[in-house]
Amino acid sequence: MPNVGPPPQISVERTADHVARGEYLAQSVMSCMDCHSIRNVSEFSMPLEIGTLAQGGQRFDQNEGFPGVYFSANITPAGIGSWTDGEIYRAITTGVRRNGKPIFPVMPYQNYGHADPEDVKAVIAYLRSLPSVEHAVPESHSDFPMNFIVNTIPEAANPGKIPADKSDSVAQGKYLFTIAACHACHTPLVKGKFIEDLAMAGGREFQLPAGLVRSANITPDKNSGIGSWTREIFVKRFQQFRDSANAHRVLNPGEMQTIMPWTMYASMTDRDLENIYSYIQTLKPIVHAVVKFQASK
Repeated sequence: MPNVGPPPQISVERTADHVARGEYLAQSVMSCMDCHSIRNVSEFSMPLEIGTLAQGGQRFDQNEGFPGVYFSANITPAGIGSWTDGEIYRAITTGVRRNGKPIFPVMPYQNYGHADPEDVKAVIAYLRSLPSVEHAVPESHSDFPMNFIVNTIPEAANPGKIPADKSDSVAQGKYLFTIAACHACHTPLVKGKFIEDLAMAGGREFQLPAGLVRSANITPDKNSGIGSWTREIFVKRFQQFRDSANAHRVLNPGEMQTIMPWTMYASMTDRDLENIYSYIQTLKPIVHAVVKFQASK
């Protein structure tokens, strides 16, 4: 274990359109670069540090509640250039590395496994196009008993399809919402398991240097969620982070920080954001008040 089958025998076409689609997905929707680069913890929403794109090395450890020490991989050609397209595809969609070892699901490969195969291939084409960055990344390791449990987590992909009807805003939004892994952060996690009765109701905890962060309730509950938000309010909430001043605002001591990569999701098109809003409105409203931030003492 893990046993998800061999990597597929594929050869990804690297056309300009394919690379452009992959860049959009990796940077704006699936937010691969959010973890596979270094984030600036001194600024609100921790935008990427210039010059670290895709080099890996971001650390996730016990101080943040993880059962081990995990480092994001270098996904430039210097890190995965020797991998086949199929090996990269398998890693993205199932969480199994080239050497057959599992990836701890700080990377939401369960969600990526539902992506349209053509979108996964587009991401691979984009990764192949990146400049090669020589940056050695330490090996990740899990504490006991996660060092055994982690082998049982990867599973075969269950690929979806980009909805053919571009006018079906709910279906388009559901697809984007899924591969953006919104569920992973906006659902409480206890002892490694999501509390599905509170799916998308917020409250998952993240310990950051600035303090304890809890994800927001994004169900359409009008009081504790975002049910009172209009489509325009929802889109403008993201749009504001397209401004360089908002995207790189230095925090004062004790000021609220967030794990939400606003600056990455802000680069989604307005149409895609509107579609995500449409899908969120179909979710079950859940009353769940969340204290979003407690500053470190």
